[in-house]
Amino acid sequence: MRSKPHRVLIADDSALLRSVVSDILERSGEFTVAGFAADGHEAIQLVHDLNPDIVTLDVEMPGLDGLHALGYIMSEAPRPVIVLSALDATGGAVLAMRALELGALEFVRKPARPDETDTLAAPLLEALRAATSANLSATRVLARPKLQSQGGPRPTTSASIAVVIAASTGGPRALAEVIPALPAGLDAAVLIVQHMPSGFTRGFAQRLDALSQMWVREAKGGERLAVGSVYVAPGGLHMGIIARQDGPTVTITDGPPIWGLRPAADPLFASAATLFGPRAIGVVLTGMGRDGAGGLSAIRRAGGYGLVQTPSSAVIAGMPTAALAEGGANRVIPLTEMAAAITGAVSRSAAQWRAAV
Repeated sequence: MRSKPHRVLIADDSALLRSVVSDILERSGEFTVAGFAADGHEAIQLVHDLNPDIVTLDVEMPGLDGLHALGYIMSEAPRPVIVLSALDATGGAVLAMRALELGALEFVRKPARPDETDTLAAPLLEALRAATSANLSATRVLARPKLQSQGGPRPTTSASIAVVIAASTGGPRALAEVIPALPAGLDAAVLIVQHMPSGFTRGFAQRLDALSQMWVREAKGGERLAVGSVYVAPGGLHMGIIARQDGPTVTITDGPPIWGLRPAADPLFASAATLFGPRAIGVVLTGMGRDGAGGLSAIRRAGGYGLVQTPSSAVIAGMPTAALAEGGANRVIPLTEMAAAITGAVSRSAAQWRAAV
């Protein structure tokens, strides 16, 4: 067991935020301040001079900004980096997604006003705790993709197969690898629960849409599930699937948090198991905790198919490990093979469905 607190370098051009983060760290007893940086150049220098265990990094700083500093840190002196963003949901989501593609472990929203700084402690400490067990070998930098927004009409053919995906810490980067690799003609609807702050999921979905062959949107509720479509659960709300006369339909609710999370993957997985049975495909990716474990077990009991990311290939192995312990999986595979495995599972399920009807 570690006897000393984890040392954190705080990089932020705001003296107030440096003070707030410093106070949160010192009061936690788990972390201590290794040093302060007010711009990207200073952050890079202090990473070398102080060798901190973790870095918290502001996105917008004078001189060398946070994204450029992050790119250097992850290529030259890799360690867990938590990105802080005070930008609006749309602009903040774009920069946050790029930071995750560059290898940042997680992003945390800064408080909008000085009198809201007490709201920073819980999400920041959660992210820092995840950083202490992060697998840096699984945080390889993604090449900057060429964005090509599909801009086409929304698919309308009702889906007879549902792919449901659970992801948390490390998930946005993992999903940015998996979803763009799925074919436009995938004979299934894909529904994603990514643990993410409210307000950021719309920008996240828009970025995935720009990267992907499939049609990707933040779910609003009431949409009939269509093949070739991806639905992202909105931050702060649960997503599920209900039966309606014209076909399975997305539902959005504000029910109580599950495992302290909203959205949580377990309700989505359970609804997929109930409505789709053997035509449900559950996928559990990187993340802390055990969300998705019970849901994946329910899918497998209903005759559906379970895919779990190899824990050793996950940035955080908690969710894959819990899923395997609770109900197992049909396949346990590294992230690099996940898109092909999903595509294959959908093809097999579609063939079986057509043969049965």
